[in-house]
Amino acid sequence: MTLLLMAAGRGSRYGKLKQFDGLGPKEEFLMEFSIYDALENGFDHIVVVTQKDNVAFLKEHLSSKIPETVALDVVSQELSDLPEGISFEGERAKPWGTAHAVWSARKVISGPFAVINADDYYGKQAYKNAANFIFKDPKDTSFGLVAYTLKDTLSEYGSVSRGVCKQNGKSLLSVEERIAIEKQQDGIVDSDSGIQFTGDELVSMNFWVCRPVIFDQIEQDFRNFLEKGENMEKGEVYLPFVIQAMLQAGKTKVEVIPSESMWFGVTYADDKEKAMAQLEGMTLEGQYRSPLWK
Repeated sequence: MTLLLMAAGRGSRYGKLKQFDGLGPKEEFLMEFSIYDALENGFDHIVVVTQKDNVAFLKEHLSSKIPETVALDVVSQELSDLPEGISFEGERAKPWGTAHAVWSARKVISGPFAVINADDYYGKQAYKNAANFIFKDPKDTSFGLVAYTLKDTLSEYGSVSRGVCKQNGKSLLSVEERIAIEKQQDGIVDSDSGIQFTGDELVSMNFWVCRPVIFDQIEQDFRNFLEKGENMEKGEVYLPFVIQAMLQAGKTKVEVIPSESMWFGVTYADDKEKAMAQLEGMTLEGQYRSPLWK
């Protein structure tokens, strides 16, 4: 059972590569807490997708931490990794997006896998619930979305992008991406669209449970994106959009999995102090060892 961590972002709003910022009591990366929680709940294969220049460093760093019995793959997300027969001659600084990050790991994943952001904390119970979803029926081809409550995922220091869920019972109907959600005096609003929220809406924090069939869908959608040639300098292929396309085409079903966990992230530099305090507090309470790896 695989955990895939997306760690190839550029950290534009944070100011540096937040994936490698020492936030734990002993300077642990935030992703190390995610890996620790996943291993405690039956995951036995860790895949990290990062920038090419960071592959060797991250592989050495994690290899010295996690148990030898756990499989580890660190792969790079590269602009040159394109579908067969497609070329790109333009200039671009950013990676191709979260769907392409997942596609970058296609050669090392052969079974069900969970996907998370490396710079977010998802909580222990979330991994247990994701693992239970995978194990409950080995023949099940459904995807899963570990969902969080919107009001619990906001930043005090600026707007955030969130995928707002629409569902029928446990079944996901759609995810609507809102790119500028923030707390204002009169409530929670997406300043880009003007839509207001109660705060109780369930949102995607990019914690998905996927099956390998998604790699073919990503390649198809990525190929279509490249062939259209629109907004090639900044456009991206997003994982939620790919899954939603599969959902609407009847290629899969997606079950909404309650996280039953707290979430926090480090979108902005000012989020760092709060994240460090939360990790230290959980360590003092005995939820984590210090140092984390022994």
